[in-house]
Amino acid sequence: MSIELGRIGIWRHTSGLTPEVVAEVEALGYGAIWVGGSPGGDLSVIENLLEVTDHIAVATGIVNVWKDGAATIGADYHRIAARHPGRFLLGLGIGHPEATAEYQRPCAKLVSYLDELDDLKVPADGRVLAALGPRVLALAADRSAGAAPYLVTPEHTRRARQILGEGPLLAPEQKVVLETDPERARAIARPRVQNPYLGLTNYVSNLRRLGWTDADFAGGGSDALIDALVVHGDAQALGRGVTAHLDAGADHVAVQVLSSDPLPVLRALAGPLGLAP
Repeated sequence: MSIELGRIGIWRHTSGLTPEVVAEVEALGYGAIWVGGSPGGDLSVIENLLEVTDHIAVATGIVNVWKDGAATIGADYHRIAARHPGRFLLGLGIGHPEATAEYQRPCAKLVSYLDELDDLKVPADGRVLAALGPRVLALAADRSAGAAPYLVTPEHTRRARQILGEGPLLAPEQKVVLETDPERARAIARPRVQNPYLGLTNYVSNLRRLGWTDADFAGGGSDALIDALVVHGDAQALGRGVTAHLDAGADHVAVQVLSSDPLPVLRALAGPLGLAP
């Protein structure tokens, strides 16, 4: 893969990526910013982030293939990659049936979209797929630089690596809460997992594959499920939870801090994660 992401990045919604946040994230030594909220259109938000930073990579997390056509996104890719070579990674995903009226044959849609990007000369090593299940993970290994799974556990990372094989990028997202009291931590984490994720078929189906059951999805999520999806504790505990994905076969982990101001947590994590400013 031609884009250097480092071992640790951050995942944050577009609205939370202020100039102050992105400048300090880069200064702390994080390697990539994954831009959530299905950025699309002309991808100006990506271009703006690249222009106000020096070297950090920026990835879409993710462009929804139902929302913007391949011709639009292909032109965006070439424009941004030309201006900021080696720093832009195009993350693509299929979205969710609950949010897309046209949602049919999702794997076939992804394949046709990738075919169009190939015709537009968007390189396979410049794109990744938001893959969860075995079919899309295999597609990610075959047609892109790799996979960027969301709302997953280290066990999913272990299984995903087996499907991807050695070589393709595996870059899961991991939510964290810097709080040592379990009840207070779950009070922060549970609403963020319940709404919207426990109401979305793709995520629930993936969690079922990992062994979670209806009892775990009831009431906003069992304590065990919430603890598995959102690491909590002190900075050392958060560091261990993030690096558990690396130990399970990930190349890179995108940390999502569940707070309005992520910087205190990202500062506290820099040491345990071994980041170099």
